[in-house]
Amino acid sequence: MVSTVRVQAPIGQRALFITTLAVPLTGWTVHALALHRKLSVARRDPLTGLLGRDGFTAKARQITDRHGDHALVVLVDLDHFKQINDGPGGHAAGDRVLAATAQRLTAWAGSRGAVGRLGGDEFAVAVRIGPARRELRLAQLTQLLAQPVEVEDGVLVDVAASVGAASPDVLGTTDLSVLQRAADAAMYAGKHTGRAVLAGPQHATVPSINGRRAGRPGTHTLGRAA
Repeated sequence: MVSTVRVQAPIGQRALFITTLAVPLTGWTVHALALHRKLSVARRDPLTGLLGRDGFTAKARQITDRHGDHALVVLVDLDHFKQINDGPGGHAAGDRVLAATAQRLTAWAGSRGAVGRLGGDEFAVAVRIGPARRELRLAQLTQLLAQPVEVEDGVLVDVAASVGAASPDVLGTTDLSVLQRAADAAMYAGKHTGRAVLAGPQHATVPSINGRRAGRPGTHTLGRAA
């Protein structure tokens, strides 16, 4: 009996010690994960100052959920951007064009909109714009993005952008992934036309990866990363 008690006592004490130790460790793990998520959402693109992918997604979802049919999701690709990077000004000129595009999108979206850089020369915007004003506002955006950019010593670079947009009232959903997929497909449909394309139901059925049209550069990498 005595030997049994002596054997069990240390085991019980060790179990109690391990359990006591595990509680704060578990708490710190949860705290660290929550902090990591907050930092990911808050992280901004160092070149343009725009929201990163996680930050844009979080804020864009708030806009689409809150404003419903008056929300608009816009995707933007710069046209012929590689030619700018490969031109006389090199990557410095490309960086100036990206920064100027970010400033123009921010001005267009206003203080209550969400503007993010998804990567490379791809941008996204979520904003509140009613159905009656969409066509005019999107036309203003394409004109704004088509203005030449001064890169250095007064040298101007011609720029252009392809723009696709999607809205909950047309597609019947506020799901951001569906809206982004449709906006991306609409943007591709209007590539190099100089006009913004508002997505219809047919654009929402295009196969996609992470809300982007399947087959576009980078979708396979994004799929693995996710």
